[in-house]
Amino acid sequence: MSKQIDVLIIGAGISGIGLAAHLAQQCPKRQFAILEARESIGGTWDLFRYPGIRSDSDMTTFGYRFKPWRKASVLADAASIRGYLSEVVDEQHLREKIYFGHRVIAANYDSATKQWWVEVINAQQEKQTWIANFIFSCTGYYDYAQGFLPHYPNQTAFQGQLIHPQHWPESLDYQGKKIVVIGSGATAITLLPALVQGGAGHVTMLQRSPTYIASISALDQMYHKLRKWLPEQTAYQLIRGRNIVTQRLIYALARKYPQLVRTFLLHAVKKQLQGKVDMKHFTPHYFPWEQRLCVVPDGDLFQVLRDGQASVVTDEIEHFTEHGIQLKSGQHLDADIIVSATGLQIQVLGGIQATVDGKPIDPAQHLLYQGMMLNNVPNLAMMIGYINASWTLKVDIVADYLCSLLNYMDQQGYAEVMPAGQAEQLPQSVMGGLTAGYIQRATHLMPKQGATSPWKMTNNYLADRKALKHASFEDGILTFRS
Repeated sequence: MSKQIDVLIIGAGISGIGLAAHLAQQCPKRQFAILEARESIGGTWDLFRYPGIRSDSDMTTFGYRFKPWRKASVLADAASIRGYLSEVVDEQHLREKIYFGHRVIAANYDSATKQWWVEVINAQQEKQTWIANFIFSCTGYYDYAQGFLPHYPNQTAFQGQLIHPQHWPESLDYQGKKIVVIGSGATAITLLPALVQGGAGHVTMLQRSPTYIASISALDQMYHKLRKWLPEQTAYQLIRGRNIVTQRLIYALARKYPQLVRTFLLHAVKKQLQGKVDMKHFTPHYFPWEQRLCVVPDGDLFQVLRDGQASVVTDEIEHFTEHGIQLKSGQHLDADIIVSATGLQIQVLGGIQATVDGKPIDPAQHLLYQGMMLNNVPNLAMMIGYINASWTLKVDIVADYLCSLLNYMDQQGYAEVMPAGQAEQLPQSVMGGLTAGYIQRATHLMPKQGATSPWKMTNNYLADRKALKHASFEDGILTFRS
């Protein structure tokens, strides 16, 4: 069984839905479909079901440019994000374009026909072949099947439950239980107050090293007021613009004046802790934005620590025991449940076996042109968001560029486009110089950066928006064939 389409989008999460909405608006002549391996939209925001899961970016920049976020909440829970995405799907008439339960296994580009031949397993476990002129990979950058779960010494001795947040048991009863959360990133700091609020007996965050954490207001009062006096889209764009500039300024300051930003962040944390928790647990050994900066709404994490309902321990694991974790310091942490919030398992192109004329594509051996297309690979684009700002900001501007590119190809009668050639390569992957473990573990898997534009990832939305808006398709790098 085979199906033919102009454009095939793989993934119905933030990236896939955003790109589809832009295609519907800007490329009405292009027929497209979205293949989604799961049974619902939302990607990350449908897969993860752990208590308290929420965005770690403000919703005026995490929302799409064309679709206002209609609540005053700065951060949003997963259910609200899924609701927002569902509204986009309905408003843009995308639901009939989505094929659920369709998992892409492999894809081969045939240079003779200028088509991708895509092998798919549908919801009935039947094999299908989809033929597409262009593929957009909107699968994110991690493996949905499994998170990163280290093998802990003597792990099998533990008599309680060991859980990874990526696969939170739906019926887990943690009422009155002693819980240890291993990790110090966005997931761990979200889980701590959520588990306390949900009735856990006591929750301990066990970290090997501290993370920078900033408290922000849960509600944007200015946005709330502007929406009363201005048209909704106008208010949204004003607050969105303010937040984009603020994010960029904070990041730029952190890179130029790291000690100043470090001092400011640590002073704010000290004020939140009110002397009730040792600052050593919140004093990282690196400068801000060498790893992602984490945020908590209205200081909820610090509140449960001050109240004694939760605690934080900075130490290393010696081994698991029957009833918890033995630390190298000699301390023992009793636990009924251990949550290993140890991060993601990186996966590029959703694990699809991609080839060109039968020759395998290894993304790690390629550079990314304009942050979206692999060099020397035709008619393929991928979405990779920012490391220092909302993922969706990148989706909007990349989608604009790709729609313009498709329209240009249609006007010129071209069937194929490919960024040709090679450039000086940096040792960093497209995820930049972040030192987070999950990124360092995946350097050998991710596409690399070039030393100069258009092969270098700037992680600067304002610069990228300007560059992509004014980019020429006749730049000596893009090659076209009819």
